[in-house]
Amino acid sequence: MNRFKILFLVIVLLISSIKCSDNNLEEISETNLEVQNFIWKGLNLYYLWQGSVPNLADNRFKTQGELDNFLKDYTDPKLLFESLIYDRTNTDKWSWIVDDYIALEQSFQGISKNNGAEFGLVGLANSDDIFGYVRYIIPGSDASNKNIKRGDIFWGVNGTQLTRSNYSNLLFGSAESYTLNFGSINSGVLSKLTTTVQLTKTQIQENPVFIVKSFEESGKKIGYLMYNAFTRDFDKQLNNAILQLKTEGITEIILDLRYNSGGSVQSAVYLSSMITGQFKGQLFTKEYWNSKIQDYFEKNYPAGLVSNFTDKMTDGTALNHLNFTKLYMITTSSSASASELVINGLKPYIAVKTVGRKTSGKYTASVTLYDSKNFLRTGANPNHKWAMQPIVLQEKNKLGENSPTGFEPDVNLLEDYSNMGILGNIDEPLLARTINYIITGSRYTDTSKFIELPEIHHTKKEMPFGDNMYIQRNLPLDKIIKQ
Repeated sequence: MNRFKILFLVIVLLISSIKCSDNNLEEISETNLEVQNFIWKGLNLYYLWQGSVPNLADNRFKTQGELDNFLKDYTDPKLLFESLIYDRTNTDKWSWIVDDYIALEQSFQGISKNNGAEFGLVGLANSDDIFGYVRYIIPGSDASNKNIKRGDIFWGVNGTQLTRSNYSNLLFGSAESYTLNFGSINSGVLSKLTTTVQLTKTQIQENPVFIVKSFEESGKKIGYLMYNAFTRDFDKQLNNAILQLKTEGITEIILDLRYNSGGSVQSAVYLSSMITGQFKGQLFTKEYWNSKIQDYFEKNYPAGLVSNFTDKMTDGTALNHLNFTKLYMITTSSSASASELVINGLKPYIAVKTVGRKTSGKYTASVTLYDSKNFLRTGANPNHKWAMQPIVLQEKNKLGENSPTGFEPDVNLLEDYSNMGILGNIDEPLLARTINYIITGSRYTDTSKFIELPEIHHTKKEMPFGDNMYIQRNLPLDKIIKQ
């Protein structure tokens, strides 16, 4: 029986042993405050930094009436949610709330309304102006049928120059169709061209297993896997990709996570188990919740806090294994959360070598909370579709470590916006440098020619789960209190 089913059964069995709270917050809240009531109670129970937010303290309100009086000041549920977030600027940059959990659930399956041009946005030096660069095109999307490709530069939308203040509305607003104005970038200087392309957003599902191939260089059989999101619906495609590389006889592997901003913790466990295979049953990562949840787990079900290397999926599908002792990864500042979890979880066991840029520094995970008695999807309040995705835990590896500031690369190399190359080709700059690192072991890179411009946003941050990682399982009881 898998860990998640066991966890659910243990919770059910222990329900009678959990004491009720001393306060009287189980009365029915006023109907027009039901969303606000759900927000406060969910965050009070599960939020990782609950103990650092005075208005979420267990003794803040003695009765439901007192809580209601507080909630009446927040007619907009989003404003209430933000008021209860701890240090939004520096600490919790990731918790969020949605008013349509259907769209949220679809995003976890890789489904979104998207024109298919995945891009990053970059600031120009000493200017409010920005430009975009195309990272890749999603197959089957509108962009895949238009004259747009990786490496294309664009400066405007519908003839309007992109700036730090208007890009969100122009690119990610309500308009389902817009025209991109192309340009070029050389030595940090943007030039405007007259060519354009019109793109339309449609609902698509992106397969994150983007490129799987192998090649021989200097007597080494090197596998290359570009994986763009930890999406559970595609775990079996990921497993098949590893089987393909194994069948092709690779002796080295390059895992390209440069544009992978996160996703499912379970998928990260699977991928790490596939790359290795020799550590079945050993600790990959351990969860650390707020004091109430952590105390419950430690006392009643400590096994529920750990994720171990495994040899099969929860449905019994056998994982394919490479049994490697070294992994090469391509990373950028967009490599976040579950991507970083793979690095952190594997580091105590095998050599993990990275090429590119420092990763994001996202060491925490979230969970979806619904407005139901136990915050699960079943029994969710039919009067609305609000749901929260608050940060509820941090992940640490076998050594009790994580990296809140990100992981520095072994080989430091920027993507050159004027020479992006073709993904998967051995002369694509980051892939070529990684191959060179494998063959020569040299870490030296001449950085004197780098013109580093600040990347301020990218399309994956517009997905409902953004650069988050999340767990999908039944949670402890809604009546956990301090023992």
